Amino acid sequence: MSSPKEPKISVVEIGMGIDLHGQNATVAATRACRNAIETNSLPGLARLLPNGDFSKMRIDVKLGVPLPFLNDVNVDVVQKQFPYGSVNVTIEVGGLVCSSGVVLEEQGDREGDDRAIIVVAAVAVRC
Repeated sequence: MSSPKEPKISVVEIGMGIDLHGQNATVAATRACRNAIETNSLPGLARLLPNGDFSKMRIDVKLGVPLPFLNDVNVDVVQKQFPYGSVNVTIEVGGLVCSSGVVLEEQGDREGDDRAIIVVAAVAVRC
């Protein structure tokens, strides 16, 4: 819940990202963020921002990352998925780990490791 001084949430988008091979939580997280925002055009936001300045947007990203990979997400890389605004990333236990069905060492899988990492993202834009 927002405080009276805090900008109100104007947009919420949800995304999912997967790293099938390589067990890279940052790859899955960036894909989840891109999935949440890549097909959106929000021209009305300019009317809500001071002087229509997109740099004034506040973006809150909440990532659900599987526990074994919770500390492996590079937040700086995730923040760079957003071209405007100040981006705050929080990470909590979530997502899923499952078998990709095949180990492909040439794709970055460790020997004998066929885990796929699934990360979910909730992206809230405040104006």
